[in-house]
Amino acid sequence: MSNKDDLVFYSSENGDDWILIGGVGQGKIVRHRPNTSSGGSSQDVDINDFLTREGNTPQGQALRKALHAA
Repeated sequence: MSNKDDLVFYSSENGDDWILIGGVGQGKIVRHRPNTSSGGSSQDVDINDFLTREGNTPQGQALRKALHAA
């Protein structure tokens, strides 16, 4: 389920999406939505945990850029 304020801040070449739930102003949760062929289910993580774990990955850098652009 998505909200009009949710922000897809990164989509990988293999079809995975990373979404800031609630958008830049209210977002506290990052949702990783894997591509359909992987069969995985979406996972939510606290934004601070995500930035700690994924800070130097393309998706981590994309989130930092989105947050700084706001």
